[in-house]
Amino acid sequence: MIIKPLSFFTLTLLSISVSAAPTYPIMFVGQIPTTAGFGSVAATFGNQQATLDSAPRGGGLFIRYPDGTVKDLTALAGYGNATGMQGANSIAVRDPSINWSGKKAVFSMAVGSVTKQYQVNSSYRWQIYEVTGLGKNETPVITKVPNQRADRNNIYPVYDSQWRILFVSDAPTVANSPHLYPPLDEYELSPSNSGIWLLGVGGGSVLNHAPSGDFKPFVDSYGRIIFSQWDHLQRDQEADADAMGTASYGTFNYANETSTAAILPRQEEVFPEPRASRTDLLAGTPMEGHNFNQFFPWQMNQDGTGIETLNHVGRQELGGSYMSRNRKDDPAVTDDYGQYPRYNKNRINNFMQISESPIQQGLYYAIDAPEFGSYAAGQIVSLLGGPTVNPETMTINYVTNRATASFSATPNVNHSGFYRDPVMLSDGTLIAAHTSQTNDAGQLPKYSYDFRIKTLKTVNGYAVPNAPITNGIYRDISWWSPDVLMTYKGNLWELSPVEIKARPIPPITQQQPLASPEQTAFANAQVDEIAFKDYLRTNGLALVVSRNVTTRDHNDKIQPFSLHVPSGTKTAVTGTKVYDVSHAQFFQGNLLRGYTGGYSNTPRAGRRVLATPMNGAGAVANNPANVMGKGVTQLGIDGSMAMIVPARRAMTWQLNDPSGNAVVRERYWVTFQPGEVRVCASCHGVNVRDQVGHAAPASTPQALTNLLKWWKANKQPVATP
Repeated sequence: MIIKPLSFFTLTLLSISVSAAPTYPIMFVGQIPTTAGFGSVAATFGNQQATLDSAPRGGGLFIRYPDGTVKDLTALAGYGNATGMQGANSIAVRDPSINWSGKKAVFSMAVGSVTKQYQVNSSYRWQIYEVTGLGKNETPVITKVPNQRADRNNIYPVYDSQWRILFVSDAPTVANSPHLYPPLDEYELSPSNSGIWLLGVGGGSVLNHAPSGDFKPFVDSYGRIIFSQWDHLQRDQEADADAMGTASYGTFNYANETSTAAILPRQEEVFPEPRASRTDLLAGTPMEGHNFNQFFPWQMNQDGTGIETLNHVGRQELGGSYMSRNRKDDPAVTDDYGQYPRYNKNRINNFMQISESPIQQGLYYAIDAPEFGSYAAGQIVSLLGGPTVNPETMTINYVTNRATASFSATPNVNHSGFYRDPVMLSDGTLIAAHTSQTNDAGQLPKYSYDFRIKTLKTVNGYAVPNAPITNGIYRDISWWSPDVLMTYKGNLWELSPVEIKARPIPPITQQQPLASPEQTAFANAQVDEIAFKDYLRTNGLALVVSRNVTTRDHNDKIQPFSLHVPSGTKTAVTGTKVYDVSHAQFFQGNLLRGYTGGYSNTPRAGRRVLATPMNGAGAVANNPANVMGKGVTQLGIDGSMAMIVPARRAMTWQLNDPSGNAVVRERYWVTFQPGEVRVCASCHGVNVRDQVGHAAPASTPQALTNLLKWWKANKQPVATP
């Protein structure tokens, strides 16, 4: 079937004969297939770029109605070239999201293509648009959403409970500084998005600073922002290769984040511990090399507070990959390779492209996919994760067979192909984009992956493809890329389906009042909680509190877990080595790592985050100085911790012994909002019981009382980015 160009005023529908399902209209993206795996619009990560190779033009935004007809919304609104040579009006589309009313949607669109050979245009950006007129007999109207930055890629737009727009951007989080663009990921120093933003005047404000990127946020039925985050908090492997002489990437550090920062002749890093390849740094130490890489479900309130993995679930509950211990001199600190009993028997490596079932609240569908080679397609899995579900009893369900999570050149009968973008519809029909291919796309002929949105059916307990929801949308187009004339004749990829249906508006989630133990600390220090939060908000600061950092979840055995505060509390397992911890040290994500690519001495654009001892001026001024170094605070004798930190900046931390050596390190970046007071009962949250069988601590944190008393006498209003 060939789709002819549609005029602005003509409502042309494409007749398709398929089954009655789905019951409601389905909006979806049509995308010209790309041969660029890494960094393309369909890639697992780094998919924010709008180049012609990353997102070939010629697709559009479509609706499939219950009678099987299909409407090209973008063509009817005057956008795109459905045939022939692509040019200034050509488009690529991504990430549609339906408003709670069911009457409009937001999506991202890149407009324009070069018109002649060798022409290069690096200014293309994904921008957010809103479309109305979704009915079968209505004329669609598409308008560009105001207040966004036109020089940045803005993707994954979605409405919150106040109908504001949340989105993911690649704008630098430090005052949108041009010299820091683009953010570079922690893996390959490749362009990355910077996290989740709330749209507003001047481009908006960052809700979560993610050094390697956030993906597909949405507001669930409980009002939580749910998203997938790429967690890769480890040292720079390119810098390690430079240092070991195994490659030449030209990595270096900038002295600071300013545009005039000096280039330092070194690649200094201080957190976390070295990777396994750095045998020179590990020699003579008890440390094992550290590697960390996963895509997990995360949540936060709609004001950006309370960010954590979904219900604070950890790798010990869901993870399927090998987790190495952090030290080799303690037999109680052990690798985790699945030897410990746990409630969840179905392990996963990743949890991406998350959506919530409209017929079972708190049931989330997602994809466990390889990082490369399958265009982020893999196995469909599900997880029941409403707010009251304890992480220790969370269970992964394999919706498609486990064989669909990995490549196979010679698949068995259980491998039904690869899936992405799973959506449960309100009539109980599960749909997803599907390809019958089972092997790495790089091992197959060009354009072998043929994603089509299909209904699924159950065979022998697992979902398998049933019927496509369209007969295919054909394109015959050409474009310059830029030296070579590219052509494509075939069906569009069908991606990102969403059901068009009114839904209840979820509650607005935001920071909650402090619990009784922390209220008592404020009362003891004679500090007004509301005034204190206002001060933090005005000065771009947040407060982090833990009641007892010596307690840890009983499942966490890959770092030391028998901990003692000298002259204070101790939480230790009988017969194990006990570690003294006296201080906590905070690190902030500073954009300091640059590189040349190894081919010249000219720095390439962009910077990578490095964990740097906390140095934000406002945070430093509002904490007592400590002789143990920057970002360091002394623990209370009850094991408590309190620290004022920069807001809207990725933060992480570690527990140090009295000599300043790290004992236990955080494995995630966490962002706090201005005015947020974030309380964790333990350093690694206790789900049911800690390492000695106790419940989570409920004591008043002495360190908080001490900090508040000091702050009351010494507060310094110094704004910090």
